Amino acid sequence: MKVEGKVGIVTGGGGGIGGAIAARLSEHGARVVVSDLDETTARSVADAIERDRPGTAVAAAADASNTEDIQRLIALAEDSFGPVDLYFANAGISGAPGLDATDKDWDLSFDVNVRAHIRAAQLLVPGWLERGEGYFVSTASAAGLLTQIGSATYATTKHAAVGFAEWMNVTYGNRGIRVSCLCPMGVNTKLLYEGRESGDTLGAAATAAVLSAGAVLEPLDVADVVLDAMDREQFLILPHENVLDMYRNKGADYDRWLRGMRRYQDSLLDNNR
Repeated sequence: MKVEGKVGIVTGGGGGIGGAIAARLSEHGARVVVSDLDETTARSVADAIERDRPGTAVAAAADASNTEDIQRLIALAEDSFGPVDLYFANAGISGAPGLDATDKDWDLSFDVNVRAHIRAAQLLVPGWLERGEGYFVSTASAAGLLTQIGSATYATTKHAAVGFAEWMNVTYGNRGIRVSCLCPMGVNTKLLYEGRESGDTLGAAATAAVLSAGAVLEPLDVADVVLDAMDREQFLILPHENVLDMYRNKGADYDRWLRGMRRYQDSLLDNNR
């Protein structure tokens, strides 16, 4: 899939990975709707793109988990540029740590990290099937393949995001719809440091786990990996290559992996008490 000439929507596009993907899409000849819950940040990203490449970006405030808001984004893209070819379900939240997460916390995490993907697919896939082409990119996390120390909501919903992306790929992959799933570890964004700044021991352990697991990448570097993977229509996008080894080790001996993770968690908790 070449992105040149395509029309894309990026949720959570007001910075971080989403903002970087939006910028790289424009650089490679795509036109993009930059969406974020915070209109100011979305507009800042779109304005920066427009200064360099006029006519290639518009911004919108939207809740990526709200069906009506997703419909508005699709309509904005169509009115501004044409039918949507690419959808980046990138918006995400870290969620509350541990079992202290309330039902409201769980509902919000499922809405943003999973149902947002489902609702977007429900709106886009019928049209893509008629046109015979479309590309859906789900931003999950290495936590969706492994786990996330500290945050049950994040670990669980990111697993679900991976599962939905897999299902989409299997169900529609032979009908012109490409699906990729982005699973990075540490990326230099606000989300990475939320646990450490929460004041919660488990939250601090969550950030420490990611920081100690491998290099912290810059969002633009991740965006480059994403576009390269899309060019090859690769399902699993791993900016941190060692995640694949971790995933293989997990599957090869699940109980050994769990024992190792428990020891790792204990060491992190000891260091953050």
